[in-house]
Amino acid sequence: MVTNQYLKWLSGTASSWWNDSAVFSGMDQAIENGATGVTTNPPLVRRSLYADPGFWRPYLQGAKGLKKAEKIEEIIRLVTVEITKKFIPIFEATKGKQGYVCAQVDPNLQGDADAMIAMGLRLAAWAPNIAVKLPATAAGIEAIEELTSLGKTTVGTVSFTVPQVLEVARRQQLGIERAVKNGIKPGAVFSVVMCGRLDDYLRDVVKDSRAQVPESDIIQSGTACIKRAYLICKEHGYASLPIPAGLRGAYHVTALAGADMIMSLSANIHDMVNTITDLSEHINEPVAKDTIDRLMTIPEFIRAYEPDGIKPGEFLSCGVTQRTLSQFIESGWAPIEEFEI
Repeated sequence: MVTNQYLKWLSGTASSWWNDSAVFSGMDQAIENGATGVTTNPPLVRRSLYADPGFWRPYLQGAKGLKKAEKIEEIIRLVTVEITKKFIPIFEATKGKQGYVCAQVDPNLQGDADAMIAMGLRLAAWAPNIAVKLPATAAGIEAIEELTSLGKTTVGTVSFTVPQVLEVARRQQLGIERAVKNGIKPGAVFSVVMCGRLDDYLRDVVKDSRAQVPESDIIQSGTACIKRAYLICKEHGYASLPIPAGLRGAYHVTALAGADMIMSLSANIHDMVNTITDLSEHINEPVAKDTIDRLMTIPEFIRAYEPDGIKPGEFLSCGVTQRTLSQFIESGWAPIEEFEI
């Protein structure tokens, strides 16, 4: 076991962190260093399968003979259920506040609320500590509210903007109210902000448009958005906890340290933060005004940063959303079907 002092310190603040990996062999070390859950998605499951096929094949015999979507879903189920066993003790000890393992609906269903609701119900039945991830598209958010109203733990994902986070949190709150009204115990609610992916997208936009915005500003765009969404959600009293994800450097973690958030941290981020000696909270430090001013010269940043920058009907067509969903399909969902059991 390798002790990561920063992660141990972070888990002692208001912040907590989940392991952004489906690699089974690393789960014990992550838990030892304070991980209280797992954020997986189709590319992460695919990466784990192909990195260690010999390890996973004995677990996947139940998917033999299945084809297409049925095979993919069953493989993901079998992998996810094994991981949930590691986190059940945390789930039980925290009375359902932590200990979750995420399972994401088929990214091909991004515009079909009914299909996502049906699949979400299947995923939620896999284990008591499953958190169902659904995209922050108009249809996905409709499904999020419905599943939340049925007492399921939901996570809004493929989300990059303040408007998406706020709409996910608002609809989850409505779902919680419906559940309580109907005598159903609500599940937990979370909302992902893919900070690094927003940075990546805006970097390409800046290059394409030859905008005069330096890299030092670009790498703070995702941080600026999640900090703003976090404050607004607190003001509204929303139950949904933000999950900063897709982080690209230790700077993302340190800027958010101390927030009542759940950070999704990959193995490379574990290594990066392990060299940090500044064990202090920075969530209450705003992104510099001059940085925001320069970022506001980028129309796509305005759409991401302003609470009314985009409407729910535009979430699916947003460039960074389409880029990410396409990757989840092509680099995650489809290759899982090709995996030889």
